[in-house]
Amino acid sequence: MVFCFISLCGYAWGFFGHQRINRMAIFTLPPEMFTFYKYHIRYITENAVNPDKRRYAVEGEAERHYIDIDVYGDSAIFKMPRRWEDAVAKYTEDTLRAYGIAPWHLQLMKFQLVNAFMEKNVMRILRISADMGHYIGDSNVPLHTTQNYNGQMTGQYGIHGFWESRLPEIFADDYDYFLEKAQYIKSPSARAWQAVTNAHLALDSVLKFEKILSAQFSEDKKYSFETRGNITVKVYSREFSSAYHQMLAGQVERQMRASIQMVGDFWYTCWIDAGQPNLDSLVQLFDNQQDVIEEKDLAPNPTIKTRTHEIGMSFPQQKPTYYFGRHIFRKEELMADF
Repeated sequence: MVFCFISLCGYAWGFFGHQRINRMAIFTLPPEMFTFYKYHIRYITENAVNPDKRRYAVEGEAERHYIDIDVYGDSAIFKMPRRWEDAVAKYTEDTLRAYGIAPWHLQLMKFQLVNAFMEKNVMRILRISADMGHYIGDSNVPLHTTQNYNGQMTGQYGIHGFWESRLPEIFADDYDYFLEKAQYIKSPSARAWQAVTNAHLALDSVLKFEKILSAQFSEDKKYSFETRGNITVKVYSREFSSAYHQMLAGQVERQMRASIQMVGDFWYTCWIDAGQPNLDSLVQLFDNQQDVIEEKDLAPNPTIKTRTHEIGMSFPQQKPTYYFGRHIFRKEELMADF
């Protein structure tokens, strides 16, 4: 029998969480967008996890999922330059990429999706929309804003998958997904940084409450085993998970709701900025096609750097694959799928 500690093996928000976020974001869209996105709801939902798959195969992918803001000092979340050029001037590009570029990458994706809408390129609209939803979800996760991303610095190894995967897996079906209709974002940069800021301010509770509960639960009560297929996995017990979820007082639900709303708002903003193209006409182009082509799985590349808690290995830092700042409008970058 195979054993695995599942909370150490998950992705951000888990496959379930990312897919739920993308799927529910579709229902925040106005009628002019809803028909198109609803028609392709399967693609938008299932491909929400593609960026996580690419972390092990595409150079420069891992850094797009997080920002270790606390490495820049006390109160860095408020002091960090928001403009990429200013941040590069202060810290250097290599340093920024080494500790994550999540809020800046969302700005690039915004330009890419606007471009795809303007060209009425169905495949790029769908691919970028699905990817954007993933990065927005990651930006709303507290543990994606710290160098202590898996509790490895505080003796809480495993908390990453616990918060992002185990809790939503158990409780997300009871969350309230009734959200406002998508709203136009005047400053995507400010919105991206606000998401990261809110997530980072929630980090203390994420770590503190797990510490408190761990002191109250014995090892055999904190963890349990569940059989999934032919694999027996070690997981945080439902009793411990319930106590932690209760102590967080709706934090996971708030962050998931914030992610869903933000995804819808970004999609809507990109459509507006592209001139509000007629998406119903694009649906008709695929009227006789059940599914669009999905992204194929990529073979892992051992030279690609990613978080050590995800695959248990550490690789040399990679070179960047695209540039921001004055180069952000280069056509080959705006046209790139990833």
